[in-house]
Amino acid sequence: MSTSFDPTTAPILATYARFPLTLVKGEGSRVWDNQGNSYLDFCAGIAVCSLGHCHPSMVAAIEKQARTLIHVSNLYFTEPAAHLAQLITDLVEIPGKTFFANSGAEANDGLIKLARRFGRHCPNPETAEARHEIITFNKSFHGRTLGGIAATGQQKIKDGFDPLLPGFRHVPFNQLNALSEAITPETCAILLEPIQGEGGVNTATPEFLEGLAKLCKEHNLLLMLDEVQCGFGRLGEMMGWRALGAPDLQPDAISWAKGMGGGIPIGAFWVNDRPASDDGTALSSLLGPGSHGSTYGGNPLAAETSLAVLNEIADAELPANAMAREAQIRETIASWKHSAITAVRGKGLMLGIALNPEVVKAPEGKTIAAHLCGELLTNKLLVPPAGPDTIRFLPALNVTEAEVAEALSILKDTLDSL
Repeated sequence: MSTSFDPTTAPILATYARFPLTLVKGEGSRVWDNQGNSYLDFCAGIAVCSLGHCHPSMVAAIEKQARTLIHVSNLYFTEPAAHLAQLITDLVEIPGKTFFANSGAEANDGLIKLARRFGRHCPNPETAEARHEIITFNKSFHGRTLGGIAATGQQKIKDGFDPLLPGFRHVPFNQLNALSEAITPETCAILLEPIQGEGGVNTATPEFLEGLAKLCKEHNLLLMLDEVQCGFGRLGEMMGWRALGAPDLQPDAISWAKGMGGGIPIGAFWVNDRPASDDGTALSSLLGPGSHGSTYGGNPLAAETSLAVLNEIADAELPANAMAREAQIRETIASWKHSAITAVRGKGLMLGIALNPEVVKAPEGKTIAAHLCGELLTNKLLVPPAGPDTIRFLPALNVTEAEVAEALSILKDTLDSL
């Protein structure tokens, strides 16, 4: 290939507003572009690279499995997928079963199908008609499939894709009365992110989670958690919802992706083994043979890599590091008393830094968050936006105290210059 080739001119659909940056190498919390410039990576593939780039344990797992068995059909069992499913059930600490996919969007589509099956198995007791409606929340994000965008509570994600999959109702986040009033005889499930990522890093309160769980029991609804961005250590607990102060919450189903593979594509959803109805049918049995599938989901290479990532997160006590680095970030930003920052939202290493639009200005056609991300990139710090007025800190879970201090210094200098 010619050395003059410019990847930014490649014939790739412009579905992303990409920054003019071509990355060619990564190590730990740093990446390098094709000009040799180094950047501190606090985007981490948008919460994907849990161990940073090219972590030795992950590289070793990929190399070993690539020489052993990369892919077989899901018509057969494999040891990596079996071990990974057992590890997930052990981490959830509730008996259940897992389906492996390739992404968070696919995992969430699986949850939607589970809810539809549940609504058919447990119909409206008065009319005996199947229930199909799922309640989600304003500012939520559940993926880019047609099912995912129908579930998402952001109009900009839906525009231009009508007619959407019916059966979704969106209500305000953290407002229990609004949720209670939205439940209808057709409602079969509630789906939420414990912390909304793309919608601005908005955290569910313990009271809301507890009230939501109570409503699910009262109305026989599935409680489904989307932990695609917040799961597996990022919030300071291996299960994200446990970090939010509602320890008695018992989810019926959970979706994951992003950080569970460290960069290798993998997604999953787990389903509780509890009885779905009085006849004793297990909830996890509602998706039986032929009801769902994935050609590549849980193949040996992806599953073995995920095992290495999740075991390293636990063995290296990275959830505790996430909490320590959160405290460092919050204390440092609070000490600035900076007029450009209005709040720090989130938990662990899923933090949103909200910007003051009266102080941070952007060129016409750009949000202040996207503008600041571009300025930080110029100063060699990579972060993603979260809505129009919030940037995210989503570094690797093993990011060091010194690296966090460096990132904060770049952020402050950049805000001062604006």
